[in-house]
Amino acid sequence: MKKIALSLAIASPVLVQAETINLEIEKPEFYGKLNVTQEFVQPENAGNFSQLNSNASRLGLKGSIALEHGLKAVYQVEYEVFADSGAKTLKGEDDAGDKYEYDSTLSQRNTFIGLEGGFGRIQAGMFDTPFKSAQNKVDLFNDLRGDIKNIISKSENRSKNSVQYSSPSFAGLVATVDHLNSEDEDVNNGLSASLAYTRGDIYVAYAYDNEVNGEKVDAQRFVGQYKVGAVQLGALWETLDTDGNSEEGWMASAAIKATSAVTVKAQYGASDIKKEGGVSYSLGADYKLAKNAKTFVYATSEESDDESVNAQYYGAGLEYKF
Repeated sequence: MKKIALSLAIASPVLVQAETINLEIEKPEFYGKLNVTQEFVQPENAGNFSQLNSNASRLGLKGSIALEHGLKAVYQVEYEVFADSGAKTLKGEDDAGDKYEYDSTLSQRNTFIGLEGGFGRIQAGMFDTPFKSAQNKVDLFNDLRGDIKNIISKSENRSKNSVQYSSPSFAGLVATVDHLNSEDEDVNNGLSASLAYTRGDIYVAYAYDNEVNGEKVDAQRFVGQYKVGAVQLGALWETLDTDGNSEEGWMASAAIKATSAVTVKAQYGASDIKKEGGVSYSLGADYKLAKNAKTFVYATSEESDDESVNAQYYGAGLEYKF
């Protein structure tokens, strides 16, 4: 958190001596990320084509305010921007059941207000569920075509009307519980929770969703990640139970820091959760241009029993963070 320091000199009419008072005014942090890829797509049963993608590019503002009694107010406002086309077509249905469609130049991401202290942290707004956050950095192709949300999982949710509590760290163990308000008397509230443990280069987590994806839908997720030297290994396994019908999926990933600038990545997963017989595997490499900038290449293949899904994706991109 950046702060603005002000010094005031106060002189008394009687005393010549001046007193200096230092004031610290907290300054909100403006941040963002631009990630754009040129991608070539080769569907199995259709013609090839190319596309320019903006991959979760965003602008945001966040900060904290010191309060009384050792408390701290926290806040964040974040929106996705579309560097490729300038807008995203959104579809929905209004209260009367009429369908609508419009172009949006901004799409809300993690936005909340909260309170933090020795008790932990509580926040309210719209943000990633604990279930989604439990994946940590196991998904090496997050926001790209190899993202686990495309084939492996249905539970990568960013939920609105949420109130979330996160405990303090107890020797590396953190518990998080998220209450999702349905705001409808005919729809049950949702619950998302996780237990995550971090110790040095070891990370393990368990997460559970209840009716986040709909009525009588439960999900469980187990995650493990380990870093040794220049190698990072990760794995994820999850189940989705819909009114007694259970499906499962898993993925594994590995990243090797070949040089100080080059990281080579591989990821493989299989799941019946989104598509029967779904399989996704990706290879890629990142080249670090600066602390907050990189260029990268990747290749992703998707397969399933539904042949309309089968395709290969080849891309190259740039990412700048600020």
